[in-house]
Amino acid sequence: MAKKIGLFVAGAVALLVLLFHLGPLVGLAITLAVLYYAFKKWLKAPSTLGKVVWALIGCAALVASAWNVPALIALVAAYVLYVVYRKWNGVKDERIVPEADDPFVNFEKQWAELQKHY
Repeated sequence: MAKKIGLFVAGAVALLVLLFHLGPLVGLAITLAVLYYAFKKWLKAPSTLGKVVWALIGCAALVASAWNVPALIALVAAYVLYVVYRKWNGVKDERIVPEADDPFVNFEKQWAELQKHY
């Protein structure tokens, strides 16, 4: 019971932090999208002037995204919410494959059987 209360409090705090930092998170997404677009255009620019213009736009977007430090707090809060959700529902780690379902273990067993017969 105490574990559920702790998870609830951690989730509530993380949700509030995420909601309060939603603006900088959207700003970070927009500036990173502009930076990506400017980089792609910089790679394809045929002239030196075009490369300089796209580089300046990319630098401005990079500086603007660096000023969105509160967005990193929002990302941490989103991760905490994800962890709380998984702990609350008791979700196990899917990356661990049981031995019976592991195709490599089954392959090794079948290969050993084939080696016996030949």
